[in-house]
Amino acid sequence: MKKLIYTLSFGLLFLGFISCSGTKKITEQDVAKAAVNKPENELSEQKQKEFEYLFVEAMKQKMFGDAQKAIQLLSSCLDIDPKSSAAMYELANIHAANNDFTSASLLLEKAISLNPENVWYKRLLAQIYQQTRRFADAVTIYNDLLKDDPDNIEMLYTKAILQSNAQQFADAIATYNVMEKETGINEQISVAKQQLYIQLGETDKAFNEIKRLINFNPDEPKYYGLLADLYMNQGDTVKALENYNKILEMDPDNGFVHFSLANYYISTGDIEKSYEETKKGFSSNGIDIKQKLQLYVLLTSNRDKSLLTPEKEDELIQILLKKHPDEYMVYAIYAESLIKQQKLAEARAALKKALNLHSNDYQLWEHLMFLDNDLQKWNELYDDSKKVVELFPNQPQGYLLHAVACIQLEKYKETVTIIDEGIDFIVDNQPLKGQFFMLKGEAVYKLNKKEEAFKLFDKAVQLDPQNYIAMNNYAYYLSLDGGDLNKAEKMSGKVVEHFPNNATYLDTYAWVLFKKGEYSLAKFYMESAIKNDSENNATLLEHYGDILFKAGQPNDAVKFWKKAKNNGGNSKILLRKIKEEKYFEE
Repeated sequence: MKKLIYTLSFGLLFLGFISCSGTKKITEQDVAKAAVNKPENELSEQKQKEFEYLFVEAMKQKMFGDAQKAIQLLSSCLDIDPKSSAAMYELANIHAANNDFTSASLLLEKAISLNPENVWYKRLLAQIYQQTRRFADAVTIYNDLLKDDPDNIEMLYTKAILQSNAQQFADAIATYNVMEKETGINEQISVAKQQLYIQLGETDKAFNEIKRLINFNPDEPKYYGLLADLYMNQGDTVKALENYNKILEMDPDNGFVHFSLANYYISTGDIEKSYEETKKGFSSNGIDIKQKLQLYVLLTSNRDKSLLTPEKEDELIQILLKKHPDEYMVYAIYAESLIKQQKLAEARAALKKALNLHSNDYQLWEHLMFLDNDLQKWNELYDDSKKVVELFPNQPQGYLLHAVACIQLEKYKETVTIIDEGIDFIVDNQPLKGQFFMLKGEAVYKLNKKEEAFKLFDKAVQLDPQNYIAMNNYAYYLSLDGGDLNKAEKMSGKVVEHFPNNATYLDTYAWVLFKKGEYSLAKFYMESAIKNDSENNATLLEHYGDILFKAGQPNDAVKFWKKAKNNGGNSKILLRKIKEEKYFEE
């Protein structure tokens, strides 16, 4: 289990240290002013004025966000004065912002060769070296910078970080020791040194660093936590437990130690004690919700180690709900847990609570819409998707699911409107665009614009050749209207090939064959559809009766028409078929 307390990464240490040091922010004018006013290469008065004009214009374009124009102007500056280090620096800055680190580093290296005293050129080059993982080269630059300012804590700290990243562990420790002469014993420095000693395999020195911290401030509980974690990492569980218990003696309300003890008991195989400590940590007022949720994610994503059962997971969530009733993410993870248990209605209710607390999380809205769809709550999907379109007008899924709701609620004109509004927000997603055209085709077909609908279905299938829903519906509509039945058979057959046990798709294929007059084959596929239908769908039963009638089995046909009626079929044509015992076209 990942430790959530005490241990700090180099990155976090760096951020924390620098924020305290108050780094000076340099402006464009600070860097370039001297070079503009005092050209490094002697120019004629006319050329000097031209250079200054282009340089100032370049700075303006950079400020306005037109990087390409700024590059052109600065390049013209270098045509006039090929030795202008200021122009090189500004070009390097733009290239670095565009992630062109190769060009940026080449320009800065040349600028430094022309103006080796400029600190800012070197700092930017060191940053680029760090960005491109040339840590050793960055260290070389900081060695140069520190010659003129050897006691600069900020630069020393940066150098130590770079040395650590370059795996110059012993050198990094030496740099930290220089810093420590200025700062005295410092928690961040000691922790960094402890980690470096571990990298070097010098565990005794790592322990000494933490013990120095304890001697310096014996009343600080977290130092005993650092020591306990170090013992754990070295496999000394006895001393680790002693120090964890020491924390509880000093600070009985320390919630973090319960998470450390949970980790300890997992390592010793005592799962129940680990779970009890986890519950205490989740119940603690001294740990913020983000850290509790981090541990929750670790536990649920690594069940082989944590052995967290669904019942225990639910108990932890209930603790979080009780302790943090106003935290929307608690309801979000509760919803996720309920979805895993297929408790979709309860999951939807939890998501609604989360969104009532925090309405600006698009992912939660998307999950809510999908639950509406899965639960076939069309009115709720209509309202929720409409809200999503208002809150997140650039997200195409909101438009798509609103269109789904409109189709189900027979709001066909609104379907067309919402599709036309949302389709422009689709970027580089052909399958999604295909779904938009499919839904518009559905609506247009229901508005009796069949020719336009078929063109839209063609577009949908063209954009996404695996849109099986579109192919199935298109084939069915073609069969109903006596259109291109060969095309319908080809599409429907492709769908059935991929979904041989889907009753709806089998029904469509059988119906296309029926329309083509291939009654024996239609009968075979319709029987397969009914076999795979667990709901005794009235449409399937009625279709089977139609096929039986055409296949010369009128008595059996009437039986299935009656079954269709008993299972909810109530169309006028079905009732007429039963009454007159004859097949009639729809």
